[in-house]
Amino acid sequence: MVDQSTVVIEDLGNEVYHLDTQMGGYRGIVSGYLIRGSRPCLIETGTAKSARVVVDSLASLGIGPDDLATIVVTHIHLDHAGGVGDIAEAFPRADVVVQERGARHLADPTRLVASAHRVFGDAMDRLFGDLRPVPTERLVTIADVGAVDLGDGRRLEAFHNPGHASHHVGLLDSVSGDLYTGDAAGVYVPETADVRPSTPPPDFDLDLTLTSLARMRDADANRLLFSHFGPVTAVADTLDRSREELLRWVDMVRTARQEAPDLDHAIAMVRERDRAASPRFHDDPEVALRFGELSSVEANVVGIARWMDQQSA
Repeated sequence: MVDQSTVVIEDLGNEVYHLDTQMGGYRGIVSGYLIRGSRPCLIETGTAKSARVVVDSLASLGIGPDDLATIVVTHIHLDHAGGVGDIAEAFPRADVVVQERGARHLADPTRLVASAHRVFGDAMDRLFGDLRPVPTERLVTIADVGAVDLGDGRRLEAFHNPGHASHHVGLLDSVSGDLYTGDAAGVYVPETADVRPSTPPPDFDLDLTLTSLARMRDADANRLLFSHFGPVTAVADTLDRSREELLRWVDMVRTARQEAPDLDHAIAMVRERDRAASPRFHDDPEVALRFGELSSVEANVVGIARWMDQQSA
């Protein structure tokens, strides 16, 4: 039986439904999306600990164990794909679509999970849980471009969209014009309309991220569907602001590293400068806390600093 108290669903039209996966018990930070049609497709699974919420959400939309045709993850980070093994087991007929560089980690997530435990420590069990493997025969990979069949002539046009992660894809719905951004356009905060960067180590690359933002601009989408969090209709303005904010953060990190004696001091300096530059975001401690769980100042600074060090090596 579905626990309706756990289900938060928004009907976006064109048979697209926005699911709140409720990572770590928080509402409003991690999105999943269902495209319901003759070949129903789930985009983003959320974390392993969110799998029950996602299964209940799909059931409330009439999607039973034999109904889901495809599960797509924009990339393999645990807030996007951590529940893929659990969801694949719950929907045994569904293919699992992933960029080719991430496929081996879904088939055997041992190293990915071990690394996540080292990075997140006690927060790993609180927020994510362990990603379970997906049978290799159920994995469908995307290289530079590909397509996901949604039935009745509808499809998701997929394209490699690295910068945030080497295994990241963008997805454009041929009917609705929705562009699923994953983390390639950063994090959208609906309460304040801020667009914040997501530049974690080890994969962040400024040049590739800027190229990916340009590729999303060229897609001429009708709407952006952020994995963090939700739909945005001001497509061009939002992508422009994402680019501007990303460059601002890179400049803040560069300046802080020149002024600070070590990385910890640089992180503290960037945190204070971000607080001054983004008062609406920081004036609501609950919003800052929630989104800090996803995209912390520390992770963003470390990712940008690592990229800078690679450029100077």
